[in-house]
Amino acid sequence: MPGDPSRDEIIKRMIRVDHAGEYGAVRIYAGQRAVLRHGDAARAIDEMAAKEREHLATFDQLVGDRHVRPTVLMPLWHVAGFALGAATAMMGARAAMACTAAIEDVIEEHYADQAAKLGDDEAPLRDTIKAYRADELAHREEALAHDAEQAPAYELLTGAIKTGSRLAIWLSSRI
Repeated sequence: MPGDPSRDEIIKRMIRVDHAGEYGAVRIYAGQRAVLRHGDAARAIDEMAAKEREHLATFDQLVGDRHVRPTVLMPLWHVAGFALGAATAMMGARAAMACTAAIEDVIEEHYADQAAKLGDDEAPLRDTIKAYRADELAHREEALAHDAEQAPAYELLTGAIKTGSRLAIWLSSRI
């Protein structure tokens, strides 16, 4: 339809938003680790953060290789990601894990939608997104195994985080 983004622009939006999302995840875990210094949750966060740094490195490469303009909101995600991580960790390890569970729930849906839209002409990108979706699902399960659902006001907390995540996805794909 007239005014709809081209296939190339759709792919660039996917890469832009995924780059921003992985960057945000790295910042969230950094904020959590600034508060949670010891224990099982801290070790789990370290492992999940390592995977997110790998994902970010891939999207850093794709941004360069495909000449994708990163979102202009990166400075905001830098601060907001760290603040969200630190704030949830200040509420306790379970709240930090609830944050992870909420975000990974949204990202899993987001990556599944992207993978379904990519054809064989974008098989390498589709395969990367599918692999990262599996990692995000594992992170959600890890968070749930660390009693995320026992966090204070779990439904309210995760609902707010999911709404913020969806808004960040929408904004980052466009701006």
